[in-house]
Amino acid sequence: MPIVGVIGGGQLARMMIPAAVALGIELRVLAETPDSSARLATTAIGDGRDIDAVLSFAQGCDVITFDHEHVPQQVLAAMVAAGVAVNPGPHALLYAQDKLAMRERLSELGVPQPDWARVHSATELAQFLADHGGRAVVKTPRGGYDGKGVRMVDDAHGADDWLADGPVLAEERVLFERELAQLIARRPSGEARPWPLFETVQRDGVCAQVIAPARGATQSVQSAAVAIATTVAHGLEVTGVLAVELFEATDGRVLVNELAMRPHNSGHVTIDGSATSQFEQHLRAVLDWPLGDTTPLAPWGVMINVFGGLADEQIASALGHQPSVKVHAYGKSTRPGRKAGHVTVIGDDLDDLVYRARAAAAHFD
Repeated sequence: MPIVGVIGGGQLARMMIPAAVALGIELRVLAETPDSSARLATTAIGDGRDIDAVLSFAQGCDVITFDHEHVPQQVLAAMVAAGVAVNPGPHALLYAQDKLAMRERLSELGVPQPDWARVHSATELAQFLADHGGRAVVKTPRGGYDGKGVRMVDDAHGADDWLADGPVLAEERVLFERELAQLIARRPSGEARPWPLFETVQRDGVCAQVIAPARGATQSVQSAAVAIATTVAHGLEVTGVLAVELFEATDGRVLVNELAMRPHNSGHVTIDGSATSQFEQHLRAVLDWPLGDTTPLAPWGVMINVFGGLADEQIASALGHQPSVKVHAYGKSTRPGRKAGHVTVIGDDLDDLVYRARAAAAHFD
């Protein structure tokens, strides 16, 4: 029985558990707290930034993977130096941890992305604004997610507080028709398999809804998305699931927005909607096992995130009113704005599926 260790006890680690059980894999989780979302598989409590805690946890595991990308490079390097198999490796994770490094490497790979610059001062930001219609998106290089560390600016001093800590990433403000996500899995031997292109809807910087596949996506857009994801996966030597978040710009460009090197919110629809879920595929990939079929199980799939909390009576009510909808609870305590679960439904009629998914999610408001 292979042993896969997961650093981080969040919902992504939790959703790896059923896939691990089905494949006969022993899953061990290094969780931050005893009441973490992945507590069903937690075997150690510790901080992923603590080298000693991580090295102790990694002993006996065949491979280490991650619930998030925030494990520091020095901790990753210590595992590699100790002979631990780490997938994805530190050389790949760097580009999910540092947005400036990501933009530089994607430029080297020739991947289409928004015009961008490394900005060190208000003077440099003023020049970027002047060159891009007076508006820009500014991002902190590290630590931002779900809309955090991202700011629209139209003033050269709009990022002075961030610039006090070092350079920031400035990007053109892309006018886009919609946001898309292209997921792909790659294993060390080089095999890679993409899923169909997904359409994502963001609210306040957080993914709220996913439609699979993306509605009305032309063949050229689909091909461009797969080509981008394949280039990134091989170019960065990613192992496991890679999510490439994309803009479908109003001028026809398909541009890389962000990267995630782990199962991703946009891929939760694959649990119920694909021959192989992103969680099973991630485990296969990090163990260098043959990858599974990514064919959809129905013409359409809809996933809607639920925020705040999922009480037992709410789950029962949702299931009673919408028996075709699947509810996935993350085992988290209730907190306003907290991503607490999601609902998924698959079938033939997209409008009906959206209605049913929203009707189920409404039970948790």
